[in-house]
Amino acid sequence: MRGVTEDAAIVDLPLLDDLMPWSVAPLRLGRSWIVAPDPRTLRARWERLAAAEGAEREALFRPSRARTPASSVAALPGQRTATVRLSREPGPCPEPVRLAHGPFDEQWLLPDHRLIDSARPELWRVADGHQLFAVEQGHVPGAGGPALLVTAALPDGRSPAGRPGRIRPLFRRPGGLEPNLAPGLREFLGGRYGCEVAAADVLAWAVAAALPSTAGCRVPLPVDPEVWAAGVALGRELIEVQLRGARGGARPRLPGGRRPYVRAAVPARPSVLAYDPVEEVLSLDEGRVSPVPAGAWEFEVGGVRMLEQWFAHRTAPAEPGSLEAIGPAAWPQEWTSELLELITVLALLAGREPERAALAGRATVEGVTGAGLRAAGVLPVPDGARRPASVLGHQEEGPEGQFALL
Repeated sequence: MRGVTEDAAIVDLPLLDDLMPWSVAPLRLGRSWIVAPDPRTLRARWERLAAAEGAEREALFRPSRARTPASSVAALPGQRTATVRLSREPGPCPEPVRLAHGPFDEQWLLPDHRLIDSARPELWRVADGHQLFAVEQGHVPGAGGPALLVTAALPDGRSPAGRPGRIRPLFRRPGGLEPNLAPGLREFLGGRYGCEVAAADVLAWAVAAALPSTAGCRVPLPVDPEVWAAGVALGRELIEVQLRGARGGARPRLPGGRRPYVRAAVPARPSVLAYDPVEEVLSLDEGRVSPVPAGAWEFEVGGVRMLEQWFAHRTAPAEPGSLEAIGPAAWPQEWTSELLELITVLALLAGREPERAALAGRATVEGVTGAGLRAAGVLPVPDGARRPASVLGHQEEGPEGQFALL
């Protein structure tokens, strides 16, 4: 919803921060060369870094206050990477992992703690095949786009504009255990709506109804059970589109058999992205993709068009001689496939926006207020629910090969 402000109509609606109380700040990567749109590029960059020595390796690394080649740090949870100082022995290239690099852009990351300024290990401990991450988008007054997105990949929490939001795992423990919900919330909602309420239902409703505000996402909770059921169903569909087939879901497809095609091949190094709304053609220099619905081209998060940002991440010039300058010699075919799928995802979400906005508006007018949750004893949330759960029973490698029991 465009231009929503913190007025009297929403000021006492529950915050997502109260409904899903454990949150983690965005990752602070510290150096851009450890992320790339394809894993081959990351392996080539690692080989270049490992082959360098002394001052050259340090210059390529791009030291920060948090990380230098001499930093001694623990391994990331769940990752088999070296913990010997990088200046002494880089070791083999870490196996790249998927990263949600801001909204709607899945790239790859070198998961080596020696490279990342602030990796948020508590997120890595709960990232598994059961986990979903809700990512709040930074509030930009007057900007359009969704307030809340969901990904199965580890998110870095990056915002295209404005202040970054928070990352909220759906579960507090691996294996889909201990939902990250306010104690008593599911029981309260189940009693109100006359049905069992799962953690995934609360997340689905939040995706369908979340509103941006200066205080963070606000989530109106409806009085009418039918509105709740409709919102949960819509939210589940929106999440499935965003997951792009992850967690056993279907790959996104436009209705009626309509789908974007490559009408003219993308050149080796495209530099300009343009859109013709009359012909529904997306141009990458002389490359042509169509049909591209206008909703996909216009889809924004934080006031930034997602297709333009995706293209910029793959074509922005890098400093000669830097690790960032190492990349594909020509536009890879898999990037084109990813672009076609992204167009489909954005078009599907744009097509459901009127329905989503109407549902959120109805729930706002007729919704349960924060005062209602306080009267029911759901709020305030106990402090322990805002802290990560203890993860026991496994070892994590600390600096220089030492082990720590968590």
